[in-house]
Amino acid sequence: MPPRTLRILLVAEDGADAALAGLLSGAGEVRVVSSMAEAAQIAGDDPAIICSPPEAIALACAAEFVPGSVLSQLGQGLCLLDLDARVLWSNQKARSLGPQVLEAVRKRVADRVAEHPPQRWTGPTPQTEQFALSMDRTRHFDVSVSLVQGGGETEPRLLALISDVTRTRALHEKVLAIDQAGRELVGIDADAISRLDIGERLKVLEDKILRFSHDLMHFDHLVIRVLDPRTRRLETVVAGGLSEEAAALEIFASPEGNGISGLVAATGESYICADVAQDPRYLPGLDRARSTLTVPLWLNDQVVGTMNIESEFPSAFNDDDRQIAEIFGRYVAIALHILKLLAVERSTVGGQVAADVRAEVATPLNAIVAEATSLLPVAPPQLAGRLQAIIDQVEVARAALSAAAENAAVTGPRGSFEGGDPALQGKRILVADDEDIIRETVCDVLARAGASVTPARDGQEAVDAAATQRFDLVLSDIKMPHHNGYEVFAAVRQASPLCPVILITGFGYDPNHSIVRASREGLAGVLFKPFKVDQLLEEVRQALTAARR
Repeated sequence: MPPRTLRILLVAEDGADAALAGLLSGAGEVRVVSSMAEAAQIAGDDPAIICSPPEAIALACAAEFVPGSVLSQLGQGLCLLDLDARVLWSNQKARSLGPQVLEAVRKRVADRVAEHPPQRWTGPTPQTEQFALSMDRTRHFDVSVSLVQGGGETEPRLLALISDVTRTRALHEKVLAIDQAGRELVGIDADAISRLDIGERLKVLEDKILRFSHDLMHFDHLVIRVLDPRTRRLETVVAGGLSEEAAALEIFASPEGNGISGLVAATGESYICADVAQDPRYLPGLDRARSTLTVPLWLNDQVVGTMNIESEFPSAFNDDDRQIAEIFGRYVAIALHILKLLAVERSTVGGQVAADVRAEVATPLNAIVAEATSLLPVAPPQLAGRLQAIIDQVEVARAALSAAAENAAVTGPRGSFEGGDPALQGKRILVADDEDIIRETVCDVLARAGASVTPARDGQEAVDAAATQRFDLVLSDIKMPHHNGYEVFAAVRQASPLCPVILITGFGYDPNHSIVRASREGLAGVLFKPFKVDQLLEEVRQALTAARR
């Protein structure tokens, strides 16, 4: 004889409770009735379960053998309690929280019931009691308790919904900590920082970034790159825990062929790489990297760089890490921008305008002088006089602009250098920089001081000049086409081991570690743009004096 189907009569006074009926359908034949009297009449002498909605919830959850029981699989804990705060039933999630949590919930519910009897919870809008619960300061829960009216003679029940908010609370606290750290990061003391050169300023910022990354986010391997708007190249400004080769990778803001950082810089969207071995975009960074997180640095709705974090463990980063890194990244972008603003040391608006004008007219003025000078030897006397007058007028214009402007790279008055500078008199100096205005300004200052100056427009010209001529001193920018600063330094030392070399760098990180590598091998000095004329001359004097010893 086949087993009889279990009959369940669900008493719902409004006559409709399809959701509960659906939950119970796997346990037997469910019928919704409007009253206890109707249920008793239908049941008659046949076995049947008559239940109210709260009891139906308990029945549905107790029947965990029923496939797909929604209440059993809820991501939140659910407890059914009587009015004396005794737990009648709890779902699988609630039980998984442990007996200590359930007992703590029960006690808090009992306290609330004592303070506010459930009979007062009724009304047009059912009242819900809510409270927060913390266990050992490591686990946090939000609890919501509702009164569920029974049908007919069935007494009301209390339904407690327990939400584990430990992760959410931890994320919230971490976001607050990151926000505070970010405020400290951008809270740069202008007076204190003004006494430091660009390299020292960047070192202060780098130390803060690495400290906050380690202490608050537990990121120990990261690299921050700033986007050069002219070349679209990502220049490394801060690196911690990565190899020199990784920090010196040549990466451009492009979705193809430039790794994950290039993609993030081009799209402005963060990227989580769970397994570097399976991602063809990954470019080598940490020696034993297994996963990475890369976020864009945003400033005024523009991507100005990227922050890349790497881990030795697979799938080490989740969406919380991404959110935190993005928040911190915005502060990093602001801090870098502030340092750039502090680096531009122009005293007046007039000086700014004059500097811009000087930069704009420098090349055409030089072209005029070059053309007039080339014609001078073959010109008839009358024309030669006019050509010389043109050359003289250009020099007057150049001097006037130089006096009015404070150039972004070399600031301060050039001076007349009457009689020259004894330390520089007759010294042969090679000046290599791919920016015309900087190269020409430095050459002009040194020539006025009495030096014999040879300019080089890029790394290749500098290397060629070092191989074919003898110099008393070489000044070279660290970032130039064809050869970087270290390669120029190495070429000079190979051609003339005793020749001192000074490297020049602007705002930013040394992408090829030219300064670090050359310092180990006898680098004479470093100039950080913007530098004053006095700084330039003092650095040159010191290098030449040291070379004579």
